Amino acid sequence: MTDPNASPINPLPPVVWVMALPLIAMEVVVSFGASGFAGDPMAAGWRQEAVQRFAFSPQYLRQMHALDEWPWDGLMRLVTYPLVHATTTHAVMVIVFLLALGKFVGEVFRWWAVLAVVLASTVAAAVVYAMVPMVTSGLVGGYPPVYGLIGAFTFILWTNLGRAGANPLRAFGLIGSILLAQLVFGLLLGGGTEWIADLAGFAAGFLLSFAVSPGGWARVMAKLRSR
Repeated sequence: MTDPNASPINPLPPVVWVMALPLIAMEVVVSFGASGFAGDPMAAGWRQEAVQRFAFSPQYLRQMHALDEWPWDGLMRLVTYPLVHATTTHAVMVIVFLLALGKFVGEVFRWWAVLAVVLASTVAAAVVYAMVPMVTSGLVGGYPPVYGLIGAFTFILWTNLGRAGANPLRAFGLIGSILLAQLVFGLLLGGGTEWIADLAGFAAGFLLSFAVSPGGWARVMAKLRSR
């Protein structure tokens, strides 16, 4: 029997809202400014101002490393770039994926583990992105941490398939399909190098899941020994 008092919207783990609300708030503010309703003639440039303030610059990080100087303005960009997006559509897509994947992963992982996956994939994506010499364009948007959640999601599928006796490599079908589609669209539309950060975010999320998932590494090793 259906519960008449049940919420029509599946509840999300609180940590997912903690991660999503800053992105939502930022997009509401910059979109409000761009609409002209703010009454401030400078409001139309709030998105660009936010990009300049929060975006990650790979060249800036390389310069910091070369000089062995680590100013706060540069370090904070390792974690602030997901706050601002290039367009409203960009932001909406990221937020939708963050809520959906965050709910799934948050129902399996503890709240701190979900937060660890998101933060680690955010930082790892930026660092790997800066390590590639050909990369010069800045990095904005929340896709790298979303890919980190895809990595955790893949880890969950991988362990569940292995426990069920199925081929665990099937768990990588989602990320393979996404990367293939991204490659095709990139070739057709002249896409940039952001896929490097996305892939690094996925790898960080997947690998960190070995440590932060319920049972952690011991559970994975026990499963492998039982095969």
